[in-house]
Amino acid sequence: MTWFVGRSPSLTPDDAVRIRHMIEAAQTAQRFLEGRRREDLGADEMLRFAVVQGLQIVGQAASKVYTETRSATPSVPWARVIGMRNRVHAYADINREVVWRTVTVEIPPLPASLIVLPLAD
Repeated sequence: MTWFVGRSPSLTPDDAVRIRHMIEAAQTAQRFLEGRRREDLGADEMLRFAVVQGLQIVGQAASKVYTETRSATPSVPWARVIGMRNRVHAYADINREVVWRTVTVEIPPLPASLIVLPLAD
């Protein structure tokens, strides 16, 4: 698949890879929850682990995107995206409600908000 929603003059090859990781992890987490209910996060440990890992990838990749790229894409709530990797944890436990809301409400607009150079498979 090729991603290109626009062009950013400050996008480096490293940022292109990071943004691709963000898009792919976000879409994968969404796909894992398709046809699922909120309760499934409590009942299915593998599902919960996979979705949380996707959120952590999105947040970690976002934290490595250069400041210039972040400035060129003000439609992306960078601080919130970066913080999501920590929001899902309640130290000793995973906050399932936050995970569910993040993937079903907050993540869906993210890929379209990212301005990236064409990225080949």
